[in-house]
Amino acid sequence: MDADDVRQAAAASATLLEPAAERDWSVAASGVDMSVAGVVAHVGQTLLQFAADLAAGGSPVAALHVRLDPAVPAAELLATTAVCAEVLACVVETMPPEVRGHHPFGAADPAGFAAMGCLELLVHTDDAARGLGLVFEPDAHLAQHVLHRLFPAAPRGARSWPTLRWSTGRCALDADHPRLQQWRWHSAPPDGRPV
Repeated sequence: MDADDVRQAAAASATLLEPAAERDWSVAASGVDMSVAGVVAHVGQTLLQFAADLAAGGSPVAALHVRLDPAVPAAELLATTAVCAEVLACVVETMPPEVRGHHPFGAADPAGFAAMGCLELLVHTDDAARGLGLVFEPDAHLAQHVLHRLFPAAPRGARSWPTLRWSTGRCALDADHPRLQQWRWHSAPPDGRPV
């Protein structure tokens, strides 16, 4: 995965949420213990933290505490989150594939950080959308790439977006795959190689 994927995920998020900026974003987001504004702020914070972690090249960035203010107007929050996505995309774009950045789920290469950024954007846009009564269906190929990179053991054969939602504990996939109570992605490159 790469910087263009991060930009595609950010554009999909903005396309859905920008027209809803005048709604009440203090309502609960779906599936997480945050408001819609809180979950969008969380995404921006996480994207900026990912960028810093990748740029640090494996050293934890313990002194950095990123915080987006969920109390600002929704349009400003969305614009700031878009900037955070672009910062991550730029860092991913400039880092050689052999660079590893710190993440608690495993040191990730630039492609891994791109996948994690896309996951945050897609899944939490869905959480926000459901809280606002909207339906989010991202590009199936993008969802498939995220699923393949971060959840290599996920079931194959089902549509990628429901499977990605299942992989993050958002829903049951089918009778054989009930909703996960615990889940974790795989950030490290497969077999330790760049992807």
